[in-house]
Amino acid sequence: MKTPLPHHSATSTAPEQPEEEELHLQRRAIAALGHELRVLVDAAVRTAAAPDTLHRVADGVRTLAAQLTGHLRACAEVPAVDEFPGGVRMYSPVTGTGSPLAPPLRVTRLDRGAAGSCVLGIAHEGPPGYGHGGISAMLLDELMGWACAATGMPGMTVSLQMRYDRPVPLESPLRVLAHVTGAEGRKVHVTGSITTEDDLSTVLVAAEGVFVSPDPEHAQALFPGLGGAS
Repeated sequence: MKTPLPHHSATSTAPEQPEEEELHLQRRAIAALGHELRVLVDAAVRTAAAPDTLHRVADGVRTLAAQLTGHLRACAEVPAVDEFPGGVRMYSPVTGTGSPLAPPLRVTRLDRGAAGSCVLGIAHEGPPGYGHGGISAMLLDELMGWACAATGMPGMTVSLQMRYDRPVPLESPLRVLAHVTGAEGRKVHVTGSITTEDDLSTVLVAAEGVFVSPDPEHAQALFPGLGGAS
């Protein structure tokens, strides 16, 4: 029988923003747990262990999950360890070092763009040996958003057109690029691509996107947890 996790009210008071040293220690701990969770996920999707072993491991994981007590953030609550918008997102499914889902993508800001590097694991598999097409779209959508932020116009995706030229290999270093090509008012046009680090000239996946930077009133309605931030 599944042991329920301790109840935490979504309306409970969020933790205060930690001091710099405390923030550093918290992020290190989150990243360490995130790394081990990714190792666990990788093992879980590779294993051919017997049912009794899988049940035993499931019981152990359930016991561990019950130890994560204290404040649990609400759905729209920005974590105290994050910088939003335009900064560190510890639990992002793309860049978050604390996420068991993320590759994670390491991002470098460029002039009017951004570059990212990562390695997809078997947990991101679509066709055997290659990344799921949706994972490619997620990588590009994320990095194209970073490109918008690099121009001072952080925005939200309005459209994303994908072109899959070649499959994206798993367990191979990848290079993701995104550049802003133009802007019209609050609308930003961005292009993106995925290649391998070994062959930067061969585009595996390409994308064209349109992002819109919300006005302050709309941003406040979308993200009420940010208070007066725009």
